[in-house]
Amino acid sequence: MNAHRHTGTPPTAPSPSRPRPRKALGQHFLVDRRLPGRILRAAAVGPEDTVIEIGPGRGALTRQLVERAREVVGVEMDPELAASLPEALGYPGNLRVVQADAREVDTGSLIPEGIPAGGSYKLLGNLPYYAANPILRHFLEEVELKPSRIVVMVQREVAESMVGAGGRMSLLAVSIHLYAVPRIICDVPPSAFRPSPKVTSSVVRLDPHPVQAIEPQEAPDFFRVVRAGFSAPRKQLRNSLGLGLGIPASESQGLLESASLDPARRPGSLVVEEWRALWAVVRDHHVRSGGRPGV
Repeated sequence: MNAHRHTGTPPTAPSPSRPRPRKALGQHFLVDRRLPGRILRAAAVGPEDTVIEIGPGRGALTRQLVERAREVVGVEMDPELAASLPEALGYPGNLRVVQADAREVDTGSLIPEGIPAGGSYKLLGNLPYYAANPILRHFLEEVELKPSRIVVMVQREVAESMVGAGGRMSLLAVSIHLYAVPRIICDVPPSAFRPSPKVTSSVVRLDPHPVQAIEPQEAPDFFRVVRAGFSAPRKQLRNSLGLGLGIPASESQGLLESASLDPARRPGSLVVEEWRALWAVVRDHHVRSGGRPGV
């Protein structure tokens, strides 16, 4: 990966042209001047904070972040934007821009000088619609360098799915609730961006749980059970779980009853604690039968 850090007197160079949005990267640049302040308030950014910003783009939010935070690390996939942003903002000494894919970037490399003793960092950003879930999972599953708060913009339908709006949980909601408490801060109209997307966005705040609900090595098997349960989300759990695990409905009914769950419920009605109970039963059942948990 390439990092661009600038301190001191900037080099003499011609003023860069404003990079154009790249449709292939799902780029929509924020132009609403009021929204950055609302995001900063939701994130409670202060002078001791280290902030990682995903997709800073042309710097609408970054400009205010560098004025408030101790250190700002921008993770920008577009090499042209990554190279031009520091100059566009006047080379602030507390800004470092890393050209990388936020779905795969090594979190430890983003904070090479460490964070204040006993502290953490905050994660902000305008997430591309196609990459919101993998980016959030990448950071939420961190153990050593987990963010203390996350405030991001995503498509409104994605935001509603994340929080389980109306009591309807989804596979995405389970994957988020396992690691954090999410809530929608506000909706953002298409006019807040250039070019304007065809959908409304939402600002979502996530407060990660202080203690991991499951061990990192257990996550793959846990989500195999959850995915199995959601394999036919409109069906009753006895049928969808059996279909997903490849077992008879009578066997899946027994597993659900052992987890104190009504086999007639729908997958979207289960909260994380109930999925954990079901996963524990499935895991123990397969261990006793010599199989692999969650398969």
